[in-house]
Amino acid sequence: MKTLLQTRELSYRYPNRGMVLDKVDFQLAEGERIALVGANGAGKTTLFHLLVGLKKAKSGEVIAFGQTRRGESQFVEVRARAGLLFQDPDDQLFCPTVLEDVAFGPLNLGKSRDDAIAIARRTLAELGMEGFDERITHQLSGGEKRMIALAAVLAMEPDVLLLDEPSNALDTKARARLIETLKRLPQAMIIISHDDDFLGHLANRWLKLEDGKLTDLYASTPLEEVVSYG
Repeated sequence: MKTLLQTRELSYRYPNRGMVLDKVDFQLAEGERIALVGANGAGKTTLFHLLVGLKKAKSGEVIAFGQTRRGESQFVEVRARAGLLFQDPDDQLFCPTVLEDVAFGPLNLGKSRDDAIAIARRTLAELGMEGFDERITHQLSGGEKRMIALAAVLAMEPDVLLLDEPSNALDTKARARLIETLKRLPQAMIIISHDDDFLGHLANRWLKLEDGKLTDLYASTPLEEVVSYG
């Protein structure tokens, strides 16, 4: 399988918290859906930010889509191809209306306005968010904002998904719809979540981050596949 994202001896230290990533070796291959688990503050979100260049590693390498990435200019392509869903959707949504937020990514990637709007509307429909086009983003509920933030990521049609607590604040119906949507997607993904049941429906590999070290827990068959085989 082709390796999409990789780290070699990646380390990161916060001034007040100390080392959160200590020579971490990791790779994500095509077709993998990785559950990334660990305690609050273990460094899971930090790893995501390092993978897309929002933070700079103290040492080690990030290899994304076959190339070692160092400076900001080298991470621009990575952020276009690795869609990051932030833990807090308010960090991701900044346009006045929902449609503008979801169309922003395709427009930024060079799509025409008509194409970007069509992509945005199709993505919203796939997530069950029809009729939200003209809604004021900052007036949405927490769960609605999370689904719109995901739509904004998916509209960019990335090669990889980095999902930071995607089921937070979702009601039962929205959570089930999200699971069904993610199951249908072809992209490799890494999912940070404290919801083991949610992860169980999606992940085929589990990693744990603890004391700066990343450990393979096990590979698993997603629950939906277990059910299908009866």
